[in-house]
Amino acid sequence: MNYLAHIYLSGDNDLITVGNFIADGIKGKSYKKHLKDIQIGILLHRNIDTYTDAHQTVRLSTKRLHEKYGHYSGIIVDILYDHFLAKNWSKYCTVPLHKYVADFYNSLETHYDLLPLRIQKMMPHMIADNWLLSYASIDGISRVLNGMNRKTKNKSGMHEAVVELEEFYKEFENEFTLFFNELIIFSKQKLEELNKI
Repeated sequence: MNYLAHIYLSGDNDLITVGNFIADGIKGKSYKKHLKDIQIGILLHRNIDTYTDAHQTVRLSTKRLHEKYGHYSGIIVDILYDHFLAKNWSKYCTVPLHKYVADFYNSLETHYDLLPLRIQKMMPHMIADNWLLSYASIDGISRVLNGMNRKTKNKSGMHEAVVELEEFYKEFENEFTLFFNELIIFSKQKLEELNKI
């Protein structure tokens, strides 16, 4: 899953949410250097990724993209799924998306000293361009995919995936909805387990 889903699946604890958000930049056992709640967030993120990668419904989505995008298909699906979460936000959360996102940005600023350097450098761009809110529109997703394509030095062709998003919009949305309902249950159970350790 991409940023918005990971943040949402973290629950109400700000530090767990921060841990989940920074997890991709924390390698191996170095997570143990962090505060307990941040450790929980990092481990939750890893469990969500493992569950997502193995899920049959997600594989249906990635299979649709695989021939054209190869191993980048999974990354693209993560981004597309964040679009459907943002677009259908009110089904999953009573707090409006613009407020939820603003609260998250405030939390990042509050916990700035706990963020890895890479995230500290990325954060001003994320907030200025309001990445998380932009996911709700196809234009926003297009900008994200363009940025990801630049990161791969234009090798991935990810910027073109908006074509598949529009062509198979209903299929991707149905797959997201099926999968995300199961992921919510999985994440809540995993969070309970991790909080007991």
